[in-house]
Parts: sequence; structure tokens; C-alpha cells
Amino acid sequence: MGRAEGSRAGRYRRRDEQEVVVKDWGGRLPVAIVYPNSYYVGMSNLGVHTLYRLLNDYREIVAERIFYGDSPALSIESRRPLGHFAALAFSVSYELDYFNVVSMLRQNGFPLYAAERDQNQPLVMAGGACITANPMPLAPFFDCMCIGEAEVVLPQVVEVLSQGIGQRDECLKAISQIPGMYVPGYNDDRPIVRQWLNNLDDFVAGTAVFSRDTELGDMYLIEVERGCSRGCRFCLVGGAFCPMRYHSVERLLEQAEFGLKYRKRIGLVGPAVADHPGIEELLPRLLEMGDGLSVSSLRVSPLSPRVLEELAKGGARSVALAPEAGSQRLRSAIAKNVSRDDVLRAVAAVAESGIRQLKLYFMIGLPTEADEDIEEMVALVLESKALLDRLQPGCRLNLNVAPFIPKAGTPFQWLGMAPPADLKRRLVWLKKALPPRGIAIRSESLAWSRVQAALARGDTRIAGVLADVAEASLAGWKKALAGRRLDIDHYVLDEWPLDGELPWGRLDMGVPRERLTKELKAALNR
Repeated sequence: MGRAEGSRAGRYRRRDEQEVVVKDWGGRLPVAIVYPNSYYVGMSNLGVHTLYRLLNDYREIVAERIFYGDSPALSIESRRPLGHFAALAFSVSYELDYFNVVSMLRQNGFPLYAAERDQNQPLVMAGGACITANPMPLAPFFDCMCIGEAEVVLPQVVEVLSQGIGQRDECLKAISQIPGMYVPGYNDDRPIVRQWLNNLDDFVAGTAVFSRDTELGDMYLIEVERGCSRGCRFCLVGGAFCPMRYHSVERLLEQAEFGLKYRKRIGLVGPAVADHPGIEELLPRLLEMGDGLSVSSLRVSPLSPRVLEELAKGGARSVALAPEAGSQRLRSAIAKNVSRDDVLRAVAAVAESGIRQLKLYFMIGLPTEADEDIEEMVALVLESKALLDRLQPGCRLNLNVAPFIPKAGTPFQWLGMAPPADLKRRLVWLKKALPPRGIAIRSESLAWSRVQAALARGDTRIAGVLADVAEASLAGWKKALAGRRLDIDHYVLDEWPLDGELPWGRLDMGVPRERLTKELKAALNR
């Protein structure tokens, strides 16, 4: 996108947005909230909305949004470039966006490595799920990184920035003393303790700026919960966002009252929305207020028929459930504690609710997986399809299949991915067995999943590869790897010793290492 076209796109977005905050820059500290993906993707990310509201609540701060894609990168609010801001706050949610982080810094005239920047450059910060789990592949590019939840850390960071943004070294020294802030080169010698918010009701976590030009633009999004208590051994959420916390029903209703001034539908966001202890009270009250409801995810078990009934009344057209694995043995190994009967009961409940589409999420290549587990996955999906056809003819069944990718901070962090040949063979197996029976399959790219695994388990050597990638393509990635002579299998396929040093070992996530190793051994013994 060229300069003139980028400016037109920015003006178009501003014109169509509601609740956008525009402040006079005079006497204020300008902070750019940078999302390293498109406006369309970023404006459905509650992290962006939360940062925008938090920062603009300070009278002394002017916060504006910048997204990947425009060239040059200009803020939505005032069309100013990155270099005009005193600080850049990147929100990083997906590993594959690391390429866009590097591209944005380089294309907008910034020295790529933090050590090369001088007093005239903005302070470059980062936070988000990926940073909290493992900041190391991006650490050389950022001046400081937030390990945990912004609501807890940000007030202290703002205080430091307001007092000393002109003195980079003194500013970074002060930030390095803030709990949860990792400042490479300043506090490498001590653990960085993940920070989390005790009472979610202390802050609003919902849509801050309303835009139609985004995937969920027809809804007002509200965070219902944070964290997860289920303990699935593959999942990042349990470690990076624990403990499990909920917004109160009354607070959620207050938010909905505000949001329904701008949108008729409410989107409830959380790892498992139906786990909220007040969900059966909340949904009908929300329906009384607005015209529609949608949820980001539901548990296979327990799955309340009343919850499904209220969602159907609210116009929900699709429901997603995640059995993750086909066999009981493998579900037990990954601590996904649902049975075949639980899955079929949930499928039947969806059919009887009148909802017209069911999505089932599975992974392939899970630790200890064998061909027999794929056979049982096929059988379970076909049983589900037969049940839908009998109870609600015409209800579509879609399958989403993703390769297992080991994540930092989980019991499976020491394990690698399954060999590429095994993943390809099993994916081909599913695609031969299920689409002819009327089941659509959407699968993640196996090649890009390998890249994601390298970034998820990477250390600072991966930063050099990212810096050398001329274009965000598989060919560019492979060429950069070859130039650095890095053994990619070490990050992607190798099993690491339990007593070895982990790239993210300096982080204290609040989950003892002994607990993770115990969970891993329990999984491998299934």
C-alpha cells in the first residue's frame, strides 16, 4: 500500500469509527499502541482496546493506534508516523506476527536492535500473550517487555515515562525495577515475576473503539473471564493467565448497557465463557437488553442446554467445541478430561438447540499419538455427523485441525513437534476419510506451524534469523536459517532434558517447575 493510499485508508477508518479518542498533543506524552497485523485483525483484539482505554484514561498521555500494512505506518487518530511518538507499545498475540514486528521497525527507519538506538529514538516496548510466555526471540529488538497483565504493570511504567523519557538509560534502569518488566541488559540477573490482576472488575475489558472494518465489528465485545482452571497440558492459557478469574454479572451488565448504544449484538470473550458461575443468569438478562449474543468458546463438558438455548435465541449461528483428540487414552494424556459420551451429548445438545453449524477442534501430532488415535478421531467425528443428521438435518459439521505446537510454560514445553511426515500422513488420512461424508476440514499449514514452533521455543539466536528475513515467506525463513547455520530441529523437533536450561527460564510464571515435570511424566505414561 503506497503513501497516498495509506493516508486515504486512515481517514476512511477515522470517519467510520465511534468512541475514538483524539487529544491535543500539547504538553502530553505521546504513546503509540502498535499492533503488528492488519487493522481488520487488530480491531477485534481486546488487548488493543484495553491498552487504548488504559492509556487514554491518563490526562498526561495521548495514545493512538498504529497497525501493520500502511506504508509508512501512520497513527489512525492524527496520521503521525512512529518516529513522532515518545514510546511505542507493541501488543504481540501471535508468533507469526514477529515478522511484522521486524518489518515495521525496519521500514519506518528505526535501528532494529535496541542496543543501537539513541536518545532521539522512542522507547520500544512490548507485551501480550507471546511476550509473557517467551520474550526471548524478540528480546534484542525491544527496550523493555511486560511479563503479565498490563493493568497491573502499566501505572508504574507510565509514571517512569512521564518523569524521564528523555534519558534512556535512567528510564530503563527505573523500569527494570518494576515487577513484571523485563529489560534486557538491566535485570537479566534475577527472575521476572509474571504479574496478574486480582479483581477483574477494577478495569473495563471491552470494545473501546467501534469499527465495522473488522471481523467482529457487528458486536460489542466483553471479556467474561481470564485464565483457565482445567489444566490441559498443551495449553498456554493455564500458565500465562492463571489463576481463573471472572468479571461479576453486574459489571458485565453495566458494560453491555454502554456497548448496546453502538451495537445490537454482544460478543462474550474468554477461554470458556460457559464456565462463568453466573452464566445462566447473565445470558437471559443480556438478551433482554439487546438483539443478539455470541460466545468465543464453549466447553464440551459440562455443556448446559439452557446456555445453548439462550445462545440460539440470541441468534448464534455457530458453536465451537474442542475435543482436541479422538481417543480417550490420548485425551487423558493431554488432561482433556472429556469422554466420548461427553462429546456426543454435547453434539446432541447443539443439534437440539437449533444452532445450524458445529465446529469441532482437534489437534494432530500430540505427544504419544499413534495411528489408532486418528482412527478413533475419524470414528468420533462420523458418529457426531450421524447424530446431527438424525436430530437436525442440515446442521453443518466443520472440522478444524491444527498440529500440536509446544508452548513455553506448559508441561509439554520440553517436547518437540511430531515429525513432518507423520503430520502430513495423518492430515491426508483425515481429508480422505471425512470430506466425502459431508464434513468440511480446515487445516493449519504444516510448514508454517513448524516456523511457529521455532518462535514459540526460541532463544535470542532466533532474533538473528528474524533480522535476516528479507520477506515473510517460507523461502525467506529457510534462507535466513541457512545463513545463521542454526539447527531448526533443535527448536521444532527435539525433546529437551528436564534438568536443562530453558530460554525462558528466568521467568517466574507462578507455576512451579516440579509441577510441570510431574504433569509431563504423567502424560507420557498414558
